[in-house]
Amino acid sequence: MSFTIVDAIILLLAAFVPSFIYLIWIRNTERFAPEPYGRLLRIFAYGAIVSIVIAIVGELIATKLFNANIQRFYDVFGKNPNLTSLALAIVIAPLVEELAKSIGVFRLRRFMSDIEDGMIYGAAAGLGFAATENLLYEGSAFFIGGPGAFVQTAVVRSLSSALLHASASAVVGLGIARGFRKGKSWIPYYFGGVLMHGSFNLFASFGDIYSTQAGAAFIGLMAAFMIAIGGISIVRRKIRALDIQSARSGRR
Repeated sequence: MSFTIVDAIILLLAAFVPSFIYLIWIRNTERFAPEPYGRLLRIFAYGAIVSIVIAIVGELIATKLFNANIQRFYDVFGKNPNLTSLALAIVIAPLVEELAKSIGVFRLRRFMSDIEDGMIYGAAAGLGFAATENLLYEGSAFFIGGPGAFVQTAVVRSLSSALLHASASAVVGLGIARGFRKGKSWIPYYFGGVLMHGSFNLFASFGDIYSTQAGAAFIGLMAAFMIAIGGISIVRRKIRALDIQSARSGRR
């Protein structure tokens, strides 16, 4: 199958446009003094480029170091020839990726005039990461399975993975903002984002874990959708509540 410039443009648009739309949506959740687009695009670019590189290197190293122990841990799910891949998706990836995205958010601490700003910057980093990750997955689906597989993958990931990355990183961003402004530890929020991310990946992997049980993949996918959509809904409600609280306190 030949690959044209038009195909490349379609792949890029399918991967990045949903994340840009979500970025605008989350940014506009903050009614009072929303964050400037220039700053949000910078953290988006960080997530799309730097965080991806850090995550890939970190995941490769972690997989090599902890592969044996992780395989023993995942015996609870039964024997599976893809245990290493499952361990990477469910344990290593959430730990490494949420840390990789948070580095960019830490760099913007001085711009966090309010607590909710950390959530918005975290979501922006997560959406940038999701855009590049979706490009890789959707491109692979296109080359291996053709246009039909590409469309299916693009729709599913745009409605699930992109929202998951935004909400999990927003939780970490909330912790970073609280740490900067109130001197509280951000570590519990980091593990909260990791738990959300890992739970999503676990349910999304049900088709591999329980491959012999009919309906497992569908049930897992629906649960993953619920985590992603529920997570972003909670994040937006928290942003609105903190935004109103900041406005009433007279800091604006």
